[in-house]
Amino acid sequence: MTTLAQVRKAALALPEVTEGAAAGTVVFAVRDRRFVSVTDEGQVLLRLPEDAIGAALTAHPGGERLVRGDRPVGVRVPLADVNGMDMNWLVRAAWFGTAPKRLAASLTAAEGSADAPDGDLPAGIGRPATRALLGADVRSLEEVARHTEAELLALHGVGPKAVRVLAEALERKGLAFRT
Repeated sequence: MTTLAQVRKAALALPEVTEGAAAGTVVFAVRDRRFVSVTDEGQVLLRLPEDAIGAALTAHPGGERLVRGDRPVGVRVPLADVNGMDMNWLVRAAWFGTAPKRLAASLTAAEGSADAPDGDLPAGIGRPATRALLGADVRSLEEVARHTEAELLALHGVGPKAVRVLAEALERKGLAFRT
């Protein structure tokens, strides 16, 4: 079973996502284009590419295809019918289907870089922090040193542990966070 909190966490982890409300519905959008909504009745509406709609309905038979005109645009699924991992996948699929192509490509590139970064960021900060730093165009410890701890902590995915690991790595290089 998934909750609104899980949907919120999955959606807000993606670039340029905003949260809003409309008529009793929590709405997540990328550049003002809705891709996920959660109703007060516990239904999640996902704007999905056509190939993902079939997979979503196969995995969640309690769901319903959403159609605008003659064109399928997504699915409606009860939150209670979806586990957290599936919801994460559905939210990402909806985001990738809605986000501008360049923004989606930049996330794909950043995620690929997190697997094989070309800078000297320590692996101990974790993949979410590495993706967050790469997404902010911070690829080396010298670039990390240009930021304050507070600026780094404000990036989604960078937590206290990552900042501590970065501080230790900076110290070993004779560097420090900007004050």
